[in-house]
Order: sequence, then C-alpha cells, then structure tokens
Amino acid sequence: MTALGPPAASPLPPGPAELQIADILSVDARGAVCVVRCVAGVARAGQAYEGGRLVLESMDQYGRPVDRVDPPHSAKVRLNGAGADRIRERTILSTDGPRRFGYVGPRAIWHAAGDAPEGRVIRSSDDFREWAGAREPAEWAEPFTYVVDDEGFLRPAARRGEHVACAGRAAVRAAGEVAFGRDGDGWEVVEVSNQSTGYCPDPDCWPSVAAALDRAGIPRPARFTQEIVFRRCAGCAEFNIVREDHFVCVFCGEDLPVRRAPA
Repeated sequence: MTALGPPAASPLPPGPAELQIADILSVDARGAVCVVRCVAGVARAGQAYEGGRLVLESMDQYGRPVDRVDPPHSAKVRLNGAGADRIRERTILSTDGPRRFGYVGPRAIWHAAGDAPEGRVIRSSDDFREWAGAREPAEWAEPFTYVVDDEGFLRPAARRGEHVACAGRAAVRAAGEVAFGRDGDGWEVVEVSNQSTGYCPDPDCWPSVAAALDRAGIPRPARFTQEIVFRRCAGCAEFNIVREDHFVCVFCGEDLPVRRAPA
C-alpha cells in the first residue's frame, strides 16, 4: 500500500495581511499588546507592518499560542516597534504599509509652498480641541484643507491653502477637504473627501483618513462622503477627474487607464 503524505497546505490568499485594532490591553517601551481582528490576508508571527515599523511578535487565541490568523478571526497579539504607542482602536495595520502619494501639481505651487505655513499636526484629541478653539467662527462655514502626513497624523489648514503647503511639501498618506459640524460640546465630521488636485490620492486612502480622525477623537462617517477618482492621461500627461466612469481625457480625448499606474 502506498503511504499517504500529509495533506497539502491550502494556498495563502493573495494580497497584504491587514489587522484592525479592537482593543489595546497594554503599552510599554518595547511595544503593545492588543486584541486584533484579521480583515484581509493571513496574519503570521514575524510579519512586519506599517512599512516595517511594527513587528508581530506573537499571537494567541483563548490563551493558546497560534501561528496564523485569517479573516474574520480575532487574536491577542504582541506588536513591537517604536510606533506602538501611536496605535489606536479601529486603526487598520497592513503588511504593505499605508500608501504614500507624492505631489503631482504645478511646480510653481510646490516652490511657493516652501514659504507657506504647514498645517497643524493633530496627534491627539487635546491637540484638536486646542486647534479648534483658535478658529474664528467664520472659518467653520466652509470645509478645511487637510492632509494625513507620513506619520499618519491629521493636518488641517484653511480651505484656500494648498495641500502641498499643508504637508510641508512632503509625500502624504491622504489629502482632501473636510467639513465639521457641532457634536454637543465638540465637533464631528459631516463631509470628507479625497479632493486634492495637488496629490490626486485614490479613494483607497480612506483607512489612513479614518485612523487619523480616530486618533484625533473626532466622530466620522464610515467612508468618504465624496470619492474622487483621478487618472493621468498617457497622451498629454494631464491629470483628470473621472466622472460617471467616463475614462476619457477632457484635455486631449485619449482613453484614460482604468487602473492607476503604480507610483
């Protein structure tokens, strides 16, 4: 009789592993212990998240060590790294790390941004309350310019300010416009978009926006209230806003790519 070998392992699903923070149990100098839910891919011990800034050291379920977790299961995990103290509940961590978007607007605006003030970095709810308290009543009548900077923090600025100035001319995780309304004694997000012709971020930057707003303690919707799709034309090199899935360049009439080319 032919001996049967062990069953073949099932193939791992493609794409990055993504973990959503459900609860933060403890934080120390080395890292953090959290309860997480796997929302994509397969989480395994030894994986690096957020561009290598965090490492998944170990995980267990119901007090028993496990070597992997797949969707939609949860586990208690140990995450080590210098950025562990910035983890917040509902944040999504990815083995790919958050996408970055570089500035693609006119160079004259980029050069002028070197002399313009940057957006206020909002690292906590206290930072947001301090920033909000310094705003004039008339400022709340229209949306603010914002970016999510390379560290994942919200940076709001006046609407007529350039996104590239708000970001200090650096690459960003997200950019757009955000409007706030009163929520009791505080504020909540009533409108938020990825409208930025300087950075042209894709709608999939939403997890970075959501995490930055959560970190700032600002109630928010579940997704962008206005999603904008940008595409650069291969013929004339101009960026277009795609409306109603009409992938045609308004400048030269060439077809636009359905998928965005890698940066």
